[in-house]
This record gives sequence, C-alpha cells and structure tokens, in this order.
Amino acid sequence: MKSVQDTIYNWLTIKVVADARPDDHAAQETLSFFEQLLTKDHQVKNVQFIKDDIMYLVTYMIGREEKIARFPVELIDIMYEQIEKEPHKYVNYPQ
Repeated sequence: MKSVQDTIYNWLTIKVVADARPDDHAAQETLSFFEQLLTKDHQVKNVQFIKDDIMYLVTYMIGREEKIARFPVELIDIMYEQIEKEPHKYVNYPQ
C-alpha cells in the first residue's frame, strides 16, 4: 500500500469482518497482514476507531503526531454485509 489512508481503509474493512467472525482464519490472517503494513511500512501506532450512523472515525499516531481519518460506513461495512448476505460463498475452511 502506498498511502497510510489506503492501508487504514483496507485495515478497517477487514477489521470489521475479523471482529464479527473471530473463527474466520482468512480474515484473521488478512487483518494481521494489514496491521503489519501499518506498523512496519507506515510507523502507525495506537490505531483506534469509533463508528456512528454515518462515519467511522479512525485515530492513530505517527511519531508524536495524532492523525485522523474518516470513512463512510457504507464503504467500510460493504464486505461484511456481502458475507452476511451470501455466507455460502465465504465458507471458513479449517487450517
């Protein structure tokens, strides 16, 4: 990922899925991948987010500077909603 914003977007999208599906090995591995990108490639720390009816608000630190990113709920939740609509397409296979 070239930008912090893109990496956070992808991290948050899979974080929503991984949190809702803790036994989904693929989601957990993908989340770990994006967490590594954030920490190693972009030196991001202390990532936190809150969700309201319209937006996700993500706060994080780079060095000593706090940064904020905002994403519309419909952009972040779309992957999880698709999995919920068609669970037969997203089977969790054992490791």
